[in-house]
Amino acid sequence: MHKALAVTRIIVGLLLMFHGWELFNPEIMNGYQEWDVFKGGAGAILVYAGKSSELISGTLLVLGLFTRVGALLTIGTFSTITFWVGQGRFWYDDQHPFMFALLGLLFFFTGPCAWSLDGKLFGHNNNH
Repeated sequence: MHKALAVTRIIVGLLLMFHGWELFNPEIMNGYQEWDVFKGGAGAILVYAGKSSELISGTLLVLGLFTRVGALLTIGTFSTITFWVGQGRFWYDDQHPFMFALLGLLFFFTGPCAWSLDGKLFGHNNNH
């Protein structure tokens, strides 16, 4: 079970890093800023903050370093995407971000499990 959770944590982290890597693609980032929800005001800041959060949380989850912090970033970012950007339509439109929020919740409560820097550095490998 510990290794299955660790594999899941690493795969989710890699997917988050993939999404966050868009931070380095100005064309994609400009496209997000054209969405109605991000036009004007602090839209650009929110887009860059969200993509940064995806990249950081993904990296933390892959490494199993400060896993619960990475999980909280995932929960916060993808709950915002689901309930603010997507207007809470997680049952049909925004299942993808909602699933990331749920996986963040899973890793918040399970911790890093196997193969983690948290385990090596702090002895927090798992609590199962």
